[in-house]
Formats: sequence, C-alpha cells, structure tokens
Amino acid sequence: MRKFTIIGLTIASGFLLASCGTTSGALHPVMVNGRYGYIDHSGKLAIAGQFDKAGEFADGMAPVSMGGKWGYIDHSGKLVITPQYDLADPFSDGLALVGNAGTLGYIKKNGQFAVNPTYTGAGSFGDNLAPVLVNNRWGYIDTAGAMKIMPQFDEANSFSEGMAAVRMGNQNGYIDKSGKLVINPQFAVAGDFHDGRAVVRSANGYGYVDKKGAFVIQPQFNAAGDFNDGLALVAVGRQFGFIRKDGKFAINPQFDKAGAFQDGLAPVWLGGREGYINKDGKYVWNPTA
Repeated sequence: MRKFTIIGLTIASGFLLASCGTTSGALHPVMVNGRYGYIDHSGKLAIAGQFDKAGEFADGMAPVSMGGKWGYIDHSGKLVITPQYDLADPFSDGLALVGNAGTLGYIKKNGQFAVNPTYTGAGSFGDNLAPVLVNNRWGYIDTAGAMKIMPQFDEANSFSEGMAAVRMGNQNGYIDKSGKLVINPQFAVAGDFHDGRAVVRSANGYGYVDKKGAFVIQPQFNAAGDFNDGLALVAVGRQFGFIRKDGKFAINPQFDKAGAFQDGLAPVWLGGREGYINKDGKYVWNPTA
C-alpha cells in the first residue's frame, strides 16, 4: 500500500501500520555495527553489514542505500543496479518504483525504465496496476504506462486480490480493476486485502472487513496492519502483537514496535533495539541497536 510523493514517503492517514505483502525471499535486513546487512530464515547473517539503509527482498532483489543514493542487490549481496536514485521501492509485478529530482517512474530488473519518470506521486504495482498522481487526482496505469483507471480519487492504494482502497473526500472505500466502487467509501482509513481481509478504521478503532465490506474482526485495536503470512500486526494500547485470521492473538502484545511478517519472520523492537521473531514468537535474531 506504500506510495511515494515528491515530499517523501506517504502512507494512508491515521495509524495504519505499513505492510508490504509482495516481498519474497528469506533474507531480512538487520543493523550490524551501525550498517545494514541481511539474515536468513534461521537468523544467520547472510550478507554482511555494509549498507546505509536496506529494504526487503522481492523478485530476488532488494533496494539498498549507499552514500545517499539507492540501488539494488541480489541475494549474494552483489550490486546489480548501481545506487543512483533518491528513493526506491521493492520490485512488484517485475517493476520497481524509483525517483530522482522530484519525479517518479518504474524500472525493470535490468535498471532500464519501463515507465518514464514523469509523476510527482506514485505507488507500487499490484495486480499489474499502479496508482499515480495526475493533476492532484489519483488514477491507475498498467505496466506499459497506459492509464487504465482515470485520475479521480483523492488518494489511492495499490491493488491486492483484485481490489484497491481509494479515498473520496474524507472516507475510504474499495474499487475493482475496472475502477468500479465495490465497497462504498465509509472508513476513516483502509488497508489492502490479504487472505480475504482488509484492515479499516471506524469510530471504535481498527478491525477487519471481508470483500463485501462486512466486519469479520470487530474494531477494537489502537493500530493495525495488513495480514501477511497469515498474521496481522496490531496494537493494544502502546504494545504490539500479532493476531490470526480469527482475530485471536497468536503472539501477545509485548513489543514497543513491530513490522509485518515476511517469509516467516517479523522485525520487532524493544527499548530501541531491533530483533526478529518467528511465527512462534521466538527470537531468531536477538534485539540489537
């Protein structure tokens, strides 16, 4: 659901927890002696700490920052696209969102542009469509850059499971790939569908709806994120934990901060230190600064 604008990273308003459900590959970024490297699923260091910043792997590549510019590495840690961008997103549908000098476009895995950098706001591809900002309205393009859903929304998320959250006025609803509203705008905040559920915010807090817009997990959380790997990150008060699709806790709230599960691991923070846990809630990488 992540989007970039020329003023930085933009996430749907409110306290919806950022999630990226498109990543794959069991390597995860960690800080080692002040630099970022990657661990494997067992918690073993697979790529030594050498980057200023690092993102998740997707389609066999991950964005990394060196000297203030972003490029991409492969699973061996080799740079396959030289750092040259002001910002960069993981690959999705074979393309990655990148930006320089206030304009955004999409590159292929060989580093060549598939969609030239002409946008001041854009989001990642999902279901072969991506949200883009044109004249202060959001629409959707295909992987060739052709406009498929005309700009008309105040805000728009990436597609997932054939639906995308859009904002019209102060309320969020969902459209299908034809651009038709399938869930009328009614939520203060809306996330992406994963496993047939999407996180939304109502007056009573955050809960989850099905593809008809009916609540399947009642609003009750102070913050919440999309389902990934069958679990969703939620907050109760100031503590973070993870729930299953039935709304029951798989990992009780106990962390100061946490991220979504990817490939069986999730980053968590305690006292400003980051670690990784598995789906049993056990550490595979103990919290470090």
